[in-house]
Amino acid sequence: MPKLKLSEFLDDKPVKVTVELPAKLHRDLVAYAGVLGEEKGNPITDPVRLIVPMLERFIATDRAFARARRLASG
Repeated sequence: MPKLKLSEFLDDKPVKVTVELPAKLHRDLVAYAGVLGEEKGNPITDPVRLIVPMLERFIATDRAFARARRLASG
């Protein structure tokens, strides 16, 4: 089985998660939100809201995960 970057547990209900970010990662998230806001012409007031789409994008582009998912589904 391929090594995955992350692992996940699937569930249909939304789950509230509390996460502590390292200070450097938080600064990078805020900076990313700033650049994205400038690019889109719409300031991002809550950079934390970027975490879900970032995770979705990461999972969607993880080739090892895609292979493992295809193998598991038969």
